[in-house]
Amino acid sequence: MKNWWRRKPPPTAANDARLPVDVPAGAAERLLQRLEWTVIRRLDGLLQGNYRTLMRGAGLDLADLREYQHHDDVRHIDWNVTARVGTPHVRVFTEDREMSAWFVLDLSHSIDFGSGVKAKREISIGFVGVLSRLLTRHGNRVGALVYGSDIEAVIPPRSGRRHVLHLLHSMQRRADKGEAVDQKAQGMTRLSDLLRSAAGMMPRRSTVFVVSDFLTEPGWEKPLAQLTQRHEVTAVRLFDPLERELPDLGLVPLRDVETGEQLWVDTHDPGFRKRFARIAAEREAALRESLAKAGVDTLELSTHDDLAVAIMRFADLRKRRVRAGGASPKTAAA
Repeated sequence: MKNWWRRKPPPTAANDARLPVDVPAGAAERLLQRLEWTVIRRLDGLLQGNYRTLMRGAGLDLADLREYQHHDDVRHIDWNVTARVGTPHVRVFTEDREMSAWFVLDLSHSIDFGSGVKAKREISIGFVGVLSRLLTRHGNRVGALVYGSDIEAVIPPRSGRRHVLHLLHSMQRRADKGEAVDQKAQGMTRLSDLLRSAAGMMPRRSTVFVVSDFLTEPGWEKPLAQLTQRHEVTAVRLFDPLERELPDLGLVPLRDVETGEQLWVDTHDPGFRKRFARIAAEREAALRESLAKAGVDTLELSTHDDLAVAIMRFADLRKRRVRAGGASPKTAAA
């Protein structure tokens, strides 16, 4: 009798890349163990409760109708109700417990910077490790797009601790690769290319975390806004306090790790430090305005932050957004 059940094909070179990599106990394992003891135990249950999740799934069951608010998904407008009452109304769906989350990771050379004990790269790896472990422990799936000088890895969404180790291993491998290669001029980060690629690689509505320092070529605002039309996007912005204000260190050399440009600056000059702080403040204001216009929540992560406290800020941000019905994007800053 013929068996109509389809058998799984044996692993081949074509599909082996889609299987979880067997990551040996090493740096990724030690990092995850440390995060589980120091951060995750303090945060478990914070992002997802027993009845309502702060991270929304796709949802199919109609729960309610309410008046349309700014930044609502226009695809959820109920046109019959809108025509009857004369004002736009949207359908509200029961949220699925299971969801897919994507980390869109900018791991370009600029995030190697850090004026304290940790660099922006370490903060990025810690955030991804904590949040992916919290999500996968509740049956959700996480995936990632890894960007260095170009898109270097696509990790499809899966669940489980082993998959989290695979994700962290990929990030650390990218860090080791960046340290091994001479950091000559690579050109500026093209965050717009990463965001466009992300939009094309996520077929289902997902929760997306764009983890970057946003030191990039201009033109990323429109692709980010387009990404929010289909997905729920949070911008996780990495920064170092030294990028906002320079101390008095005398004559010091500064080098742009992405373009290779180097120059000497006199930080002893108070006029120069004031101009630097003013330009940095203007850039901060412009960046926050661009993120707000794109309709994304923003979590700002400093290299001097306590990761658990920062993620608590993020959880509080999500609670306020849920209570407000997604009325306006918010920024969780230190």
